Amino acid sequence: MEAAVAREDRFAILGYDVRRPEQQIDVMEEPSDEALMAEVSAQRQHAFRVLMRRHMPRALRVAERIVRDPAEADDIGQEAFMRVWTHAASFDPEVGKFTTWLYRIVLNLTFDRTRRRTFQALEEAGDVPDTGPHAVERLIADEELRLLNRAMAGLSDRQRGAIALFHMEGLSGEEAANAMNLSAKAFESLLGRARSALKANVQKIQQTGSHV
Repeated sequence: MEAAVAREDRFAILGYDVRRPEQQIDVMEEPSDEALMAEVSAQRQHAFRVLMRRHMPRALRVAERIVRDPAEADDIGQEAFMRVWTHAASFDPEVGKFTTWLYRIVLNLTFDRTRRRTFQALEEAGDVPDTGPHAVERLIADEELRLLNRAMAGLSDRQRGAIALFHMEGLSGEEAANAMNLSAKAFESLLGRARSALKANVQKIQQTGSHV
């Protein structure tokens, strides 16, 4: 708890509320991620706030796909950007894009956490009745999402990471491989196994109605 408070205090000093990643920052024209990182390496707080606003949502999405806990994903996202701030000088735009570097930080933090605990299945919350004109379509979409989440739960952490980066975040195979610190061939193999396992899990759930 004290560590979380300390993180919030640190971000407050930098002018960013970790509980409001959607907050807007008034800028006339935003520079590239790589240009902003050059500013961050010089400890310029405004550039750091712009990067957080721009990329915190994607960090949270990837983390939650793997840990399947919004609160823990939020903590991972905050810690990831603390590392961006403290290790900005180690970022090399000649090696890869900022987003690839950020994904690697998020994945490393996520895998480290999941290694230290037993995976707990996500509890399904009840739906609020919807009487709107598109209620049926939304219910179908919600059910498909629940099915996907249940099937993803049966994958390994690295398989969930591969699926999240390639299929959900839209990274190329090369970008996803770099983010996971794998060769292109190794990532292709991992993604293939993840796809096969996910398909098998979906079929099992559909046939039996049980968790994988």
